[in-house]
Amino acid sequence: MNVTDTLPAARRTVWLLSACQALLLTNGVTLIAISALAGYMLADNKALATLPATAFVLGSWSSTVPASLWMKRVGRRAGFLTGGAFGVVASLVATLGMGVGSLAVLCVGLFLFGIYNAFGQYYRFAAADAAPADFKAKAISFVLAGGLAGGIVGPAVSQWTREFAQPTYLATFASLALFSLASMAILSRLAIPATAEGTSQGDARPLREIAAQPAFLVAATVAAFGYATMTLLMTATPLAMGFCGHPYSASAHVISAHVIGMFAPSFVTGSLIKRFGVLTVMAVGVVLLFICIGIGLSGQAIAHFWWALVLLGVGWNFTYIGGSTLLTETYRPSERAKAQGANEMAVFTVQAVASFSSGVLVNTRGWDTLNYVAIPMVGTCAIAIAWLAARRRT
Repeated sequence: MNVTDTLPAARRTVWLLSACQALLLTNGVTLIAISALAGYMLADNKALATLPATAFVLGSWSSTVPASLWMKRVGRRAGFLTGGAFGVVASLVATLGMGVGSLAVLCVGLFLFGIYNAFGQYYRFAAADAAPADFKAKAISFVLAGGLAGGIVGPAVSQWTREFAQPTYLATFASLALFSLASMAILSRLAIPATAEGTSQGDARPLREIAAQPAFLVAATVAAFGYATMTLLMTATPLAMGFCGHPYSASAHVISAHVIGMFAPSFVTGSLIKRFGVLTVMAVGVVLLFICIGIGLSGQAIAHFWWALVLLGVGWNFTYIGGSTLLTETYRPSERAKAQGANEMAVFTVQAVASFSSGVLVNTRGWDTLNYVAIPMVGTCAIAIAWLAARRRT
């Protein structure tokens, strides 16, 4: 079947994957809201409060390439169902960790959640692979737009369940199994054409040749450092707001606004890329990240956190969707699994460092230091985009 003739099927695939993205992000946003606080409760050394969040990133990092290769072998649907099963087990292990008061067991649970997240990161690529060429950017955007529901539901779940059972957050971690099960039910209805499953024939270049392309380098660099900037600031926000004396409800609302900022623009990001070009949209995202840092350094009232995190979300959206769209220009169908896996590995490697550093820095150096550390990361994105733009002009 010719993929270019399957726009209705591609739209159905996009909406199913968007619903799965909503459930994935409901889990993810809930974990963002509570993992550092739960770690702070259990850790003897409070500088290790973000260790569970780092375990989540490490789970994603270690699983990105295996997840891609597994899906190449068994297909997208079976692969995504495997990820959902990890989500269910992760919920049970994390709940056990809170129940017995063990930071180590909690970290194992978050590591397993990271594996579920690693599989979920391919939702956007599955949609793009099943879409006609002129629908790819929109397909990626619409799938990521599903995360908007996670931005609304996740913080609400954390507030409703945090004291439902003791110790605090026990019921919250337990509730996340329901969202993973719901995702598996939706994924069971997924049908991606064989040509989009990676069975296309053709010569495959070595990974080093694919990764040496300027567009690949810039796509991976901007996606990785944009994501790392978001992780560095977002992970520490509940702790930083607590240190400032702001109530948990305020930090939950800030995280909710942040995630809405991450995913609400997805309804138009694909159209903006199609109209103005991928590099222009990525550059606007970088500018927004710089403004976010400026607001973060200007004060620590609730309004400062709110505006900084909203702009952080929108900036991430433009850099991440832009980078994902740019990446699809760099590989052939036969190279899909290793190119996408290498990109995700780069993203999560930098993100893991940012996640662990976030807890250490906010506890020992404060919120301002986190923002100063973010400046060179965003600057790297700006330089990469300008470099590729100059090459394309010449």
